[in-house]
Amino acid sequence: MRVAAGTGSDSIDGTTVGEVLAAANERFGDDFAEVAKICGVWVNGEPAGPDDPVVDSDEVALLPPVSGG
Repeated sequence: MRVAAGTGSDSIDGTTVGEVLAAANERFGDDFAEVAKICGVWVNGEPAGPDDPVVDSDEVALLPPVSGG
């Protein structure tokens, strides 16, 4: 996600996870949006969905899938 966004963190406005993700997709472009589709979304270390509310102090994180062995 850092490579696709060109940064490791940013402040993006929104009142729900979905709004934040939509704004991030618009800000960072198609490559970011494609990778974001397959990522898990977490707010403050907990799994989150698009309708979950967020406030200015929340951290929304996108975690790409990983494989293990």
